[in-house]
Amino acid sequence: MMSKTNHPTAERVVIDAAGRLVVPARFRRAMGIRGRDTVVVGMVGDSLRIHTVDGALERLQRMARRKRTDRTSAVDAFIAERRNEAERE
Repeated sequence: MMSKTNHPTAERVVIDAAGRLVVPARFRRAMGIRGRDTVVVGMVGDSLRIHTVDGALERLQRMARRKRTDRTSAVDAFIAERRNEAERE
């Protein structure tokens, strides 16, 4: 596959006998991934997707914001609920 800048966006890699694959250095650099970092791996159809932890968290937060029906802060609602419980005690 080629990107708009005519650089390959896909690369063939080999999975070793232990089931490991090496993410090409240029992809790691582009994503800001360094050795020993943790990433999130998911399946979409017959493809693997690799996300940085921060990227995955941002994506989940966007999804949660779209699903919310009210626009109040979940944190503010939680704190208010705890305060009400404390007053009742």
